[in-house]
Amino acid sequence: MTATEDYFSRSIMLYGRRGFEVLQGCTVAVVGLGGVGSYAAEALCRGGLGGIRLVDCDVIKPSDVNRQVIALATNAGERKVDAAISRLERINPHARLDGRHAFFHQDTADDLLGAPVDFVVDAIDSMNPKAELVSQCVGRSLAVISVLGAAGKTDPMKVRLGLLGKTEVCPLARALRRYLRNRKTTTDIPVVYSTEKPLQPHPDGPPPLHETSGTYVRGRARQSLPTLPTLPAIFGLIAANYVILELLKKVSGSDFQVSG
Repeated sequence: MTATEDYFSRSIMLYGRRGFEVLQGCTVAVVGLGGVGSYAAEALCRGGLGGIRLVDCDVIKPSDVNRQVIALATNAGERKVDAAISRLERINPHARLDGRHAFFHQDTADDLLGAPVDFVVDAIDSMNPKAELVSQCVGRSLAVISVLGAAGKTDPMKVRLGLLGKTEVCPLARALRRYLRNRKTTTDIPVVYSTEKPLQPHPDGPPPLHETSGTYVRGRARQSLPTLPTLPAIFGLIAANYVILELLKKVSGSDFQVSG
């Protein structure tokens, strides 16, 4: 085994060498490095993805520590893409890591989604850029999975993987469907969502903060939401799991079988 293969020997036992080679040759873009995206990016790296494009315009804040795997008490103010690259380099120093400190919108789409990208994880938590990302991916026939609202959720048993057009309860899913249908864009895309009604901030807690995204201030500031550390991580891990299995479907002549 090479040094790289040694890191991923348990994965190779599952995928086979051909499956591992396929993942090594692929690049996945993770757009949004919050609680969902940071865990998705780490799982993809640990799963053997050769290339990961990391897109976020924000910096780490103290309030990120409760749910973002890249956030520490010691790195407040650091750009999220830089923190993510630093962490992933220590997991796999041979990975092709491409950090983009940028805000996703129509004007940056060509650059941020340009080749080589085989799959996109939408982990944006703001509606307009999220909808723009999904719409751009559909228009470019670029495989995408969109992760919906994890804030205010407490029950991991209510997390689902399904199609956007068939989701229930999730307010962000409803808004995203409306956006795409108004633009005659399909809602037949995979999403991670929850059927749990989100909790509101506790009356004994601190007042919600109104946060902007790093140096790229666009639109109105977003209100912070109550969040467990576990649920965003679960959402992100499910998304990464889906991407890995979908990419492995490219394997020909392999005995690896994707369940379902």
